[in-house]
Amino acid sequence: MTDSYAATQERMPELERRITDDPGSFRVLTGERPTGSLHLGHHFGTIRERVRLQVLGVETFIILADYQVITDRDTAANVADHVRGAVLDYLAAGLDPDRTTIFTHSAVPALNQLLLPFLSLVSEAELHRNPTVKAEHAASGRALSGLLLTYPVHQAADILFCKGNLVPVGKDNLPHVEITRTIARRFNERYGEVFPEPEAMVTETPEIPGLDGRKMSKSYGNAIALSMSEDETADAVRRTVTDSDRVITYDPAGRPGVSGLLSTAALCTGSTPEAVAERIGDAGSGALKAFTTDAVNAFLSGHRARRAELAADPGLVDRVLREGNARANAIAEATLAEVRDRMGMGYANG
Repeated sequence: MTDSYAATQERMPELERRITDDPGSFRVLTGERPTGSLHLGHHFGTIRERVRLQVLGVETFIILADYQVITDRDTAANVADHVRGAVLDYLAAGLDPDRTTIFTHSAVPALNQLLLPFLSLVSEAELHRNPTVKAEHAASGRALSGLLLTYPVHQAADILFCKGNLVPVGKDNLPHVEITRTIARRFNERYGEVFPEPEAMVTETPEIPGLDGRKMSKSYGNAIALSMSEDETADAVRRTVTDSDRVITYDPAGRPGVSGLLSTAALCTGSTPEAVAERIGDAGSGALKAFTTDAVNAFLSGHRARRAELAADPGLVDRVLREGNARANAIAEATLAEVRDRMGMGYANG
């Protein structure tokens, strides 16, 4: 069922050429679960790419998958704040709500109705084999919930409700695109042509390390949020555990804290961790932390200024979501009506 990462990478130059030549023929669906504040990993890993595609003229949909917050946790606390914060960060980064549809999962009922017919097209064994399901289940330490088991099918509904045909993903998420392709193909074979088989789009962006050297993650507490102030950034960097060796070197395995700081500073200055290490030399971790703090604050200064200006309009986020949700609902309802017709259930469309 799964496509290899290497094979997908080999297709990227041709896919990029097609996107550049005819951006209007592509429709992108991407997004995230609003489980915390967006951070530098989101910026370098996904947000920049969304802005690039928007500028090229690719129609883009961004889903804030609030329903999926409870896939692996017991509460949806603070989701509203996280959704609102994400919208501000999107806008500050350059996403234009007139060209990019930003919407919330829970506000589009017709999208979620696609889950039922889609579940009939996959087997339990296929769901159990999904790497994300297995990894999230292992990390949760809990019994496997029905929501987590069917998570890949929820994502298929997210992509296919708008007939998305391009999905930017990281290496770990390729199996989700493959199961979406499988569902689209099986539906078309059983009921007639409705859905495209979306293509995965992988970028060269590496895994973004956090301040402690592990993958930057909200759950690890090792991230620099895009919404942090300069002082909050300085505090986060200052708390990073380093070591007593004054000579700064890039050694992710042996010196994770030092290497995490070097990687962060390098990303924000357009350099490499090795070059930053050479620049700091034997000045020690204090100098490295000061350099990293300055680099991050300089890099985020424009984003923070735009975000503060946007946040000063108390009705802006509500307007963006209201318009995005309305647009997504209209598309989802049309797709669901088409699905019902194909399945011989057109009597339900009235």
